[in-house]
Amino acid sequence: MELSGYRELWRTPGVMGLLASSLLARLPVLATMVPVAFLAKDLSGSFRWSGVVAAAYSIGMAIAGPLWARTADRRGARGVLLVTGVSWSVVLFVLAALPDGLYRVMPALTFLAGGLVPPVMQTLRAAWPRVVQGPALRTAYSMDATAQELLFIVGPMLGATAVSVASPRLGVLLAALMSALFIWWYALRQPKPLPRDADGPPPLTARQLILHRHRLPLLASFGLWIMAFSGISLGIVAFADEHGQRLIAGIMEAVWAFGSLVGGAVAGALPGRRTSYLWRRAVLVTAGMLLCVFATSSPVALGVALAVSGVTLAPAIGALYERLGALTPDTVRTEVFGWMGSAAMGGAAIGSAVAGAVVESFGVRYVWLVATGLAALSSVLLLRIPPEQPAADLSAGGLLGEGT
Repeated sequence: MELSGYRELWRTPGVMGLLASSLLARLPVLATMVPVAFLAKDLSGSFRWSGVVAAAYSIGMAIAGPLWARTADRRGARGVLLVTGVSWSVVLFVLAALPDGLYRVMPALTFLAGGLVPPVMQTLRAAWPRVVQGPALRTAYSMDATAQELLFIVGPMLGATAVSVASPRLGVLLAALMSALFIWWYALRQPKPLPRDADGPPPLTARQLILHRHRLPLLASFGLWIMAFSGISLGIVAFADEHGQRLIAGIMEAVWAFGSLVGGAVAGALPGRRTSYLWRRAVLVTAGMLLCVFATSSPVALGVALAVSGVTLAPAIGALYERLGALTPDTVRTEVFGWMGSAAMGGAAIGSAVAGAVVESFGVRYVWLVATGLAALSSVLLLRIPPEQPAADLSAGGLLGEGT
């Protein structure tokens, strides 16, 4: 293990600013739903209404994400980020100021808000090959996946803190203010898109983009992973409730995320001198989930197993980002990450629903068994994905025969 990848990223102009601004731009997106959920509950008196509001938000994101990403590819990321960032902030301001008697319009507003979520993650992952090349690109994607784990801890915690210290309305208002500031900063740091050949082939259609022999398995595998992850999150809650210690649910989620942080940091420091097969990392994810099946006897055993399992996550996710980016032309790279976001939203919804049924019918342990099966299926789907070659040209044109 060495730190040359991190040193190269640090020396590359614009990389650290792009990463830092993207982290701050993603923060309000992750900090929003906790105060919105509590606001819906306070106004309606029912957590069932919170679920309706959250579902409307997710549906809006799943539908609009690929559309905004495609627009960013065709017209430039900066304009799309500025328009969606300002519009999203305005809708959040309206939610924060919504009179108590109008809570029934919340699903419509959150659907609109979900449809206006700025494509921060999509544009960042599409931008990496434009600013870094070679082995440093692997480090960039690994660092991105690792930072995302940290945001999943900090974002909801920030929203929950605002709710606890002040009120749900203030939490929504805080997210709106952060969005207006941080997404503007991130938008201004976008690298210039690569020049296009006016006489070149037109951009791929959505069908051509998705129904590709490599991209479709990558998108499907990511959806399966998110399905497994969301099921495990619900399994952790059920495990804590079963043991009468609900507090350990948060601790176990943090342990799982911390393991992923460690794994991602180590993967980013690897020199990248060997051929890297994505299916091998998927097998490690599967093995980590299988370990948890045999560790549900006590909170300590499951905590250790989750830490070990977590180590496999960020390296696999970062490698999948890299493969998807390398196997997609630059002209549609943002859009393909938009479709990845939709796959994640669908996977999360299905995973939670399936996990709830599994807990009720068979028991908590079988949630990890189902997750193991999903991860194993993803490993099979990834068998024919071309490996990352240490000295290979990562540009999409050298790797693809597009339109096939």
